[in-house]
Amino acid sequence: MNITIYHYTAFSSLPEKGNSAAIIFDTDRLTDSQMQSIAQMIGFNETTFVCQSSSADLRLRFFTPGHEMALCGHATMATGVALHDHNRLQQQDFPVSLNIETQAGCLPIIVNKNGEQVMVTMRQLPARFVPFEGSLPEVADVLGLREDEIDARYPLVYGNTGIWTLLIPIRSLESFSRMEPENKRFPALLQHYSHASVHPFCLETYDPLAQLHGRHFSSPFSGTREDAVTGTASGAMGAYYIEYIQRSNAAHLLIEQGFEIERDGRVNVDVERTPSSIEVKIAGTATFVKAWQIEIE
Repeated sequence: MNITIYHYTAFSSLPEKGNSAAIIFDTDRLTDSQMQSIAQMIGFNETTFVCQSSSADLRLRFFTPGHEMALCGHATMATGVALHDHNRLQQQDFPVSLNIETQAGCLPIIVNKNGEQVMVTMRQLPARFVPFEGSLPEVADVLGLREDEIDARYPLVYGNTGIWTLLIPIRSLESFSRMEPENKRFPALLQHYSHASVHPFCLETYDPLAQLHGRHFSSPFSGTREDAVTGTASGAMGAYYIEYIQRSNAAHLLIEQGFEIERDGRVNVDVERTPSSIEVKIAGTATFVKAWQIEIE
């Protein structure tokens, strides 16, 4: 069986920047174990398998080298652009609205054009937060930092707009270049959500147009170490911003990530407080890098 793999980088218009994702179409014929094996073979933080759906326009399955994920923001951006590039959007007039089935639920995305650039907007799940009750000195130590580098003005919380991550406010941008996380210690530290990732962030930025800077360190179960530019965590950060920092009803944010590993990209985040929840949308682009084929049994 020959499989064609399309390599995109999300949240950047430059192929050497942003976050790599592999997109594979027409994958209903593949078994779960074949999908996992292919994702491990490719080695990207995320491989998306595009399948048919009985409840939405299409079904997206997201695999790290280690396991399947419920949702992935950057791979959704890449998939939306790839659908356009390979003439797989049934509607020809922009914007194109789609419902995608994921393990996190059915979510709407919009594929649109800004000049020649294809942009994708996705709605994530309403934000959820759970207080972190672990040790702050241990959090700092796991990141290779001092405890006083954590910004005590704001709480550490688990955030979720589709998957769980620990949001860690950091005082200074300077701390980010010195972070040396011990990913293998994350499960013991994150006892409530042992498969969660870790997402330190701060209010200082390299880009004067951005409001937040972040890094994203993967769960050791995923088979990867760091995510270059993370859509789900950026959505959770946006909700955190109006809940704990700005304490407002809505915000439009530009979030930067990936500078420390020379893969920087930008995520647009819109958050709005409703009577019962904080609604989250992220938007970005993706750039085609290359395609290749593999053969599997």
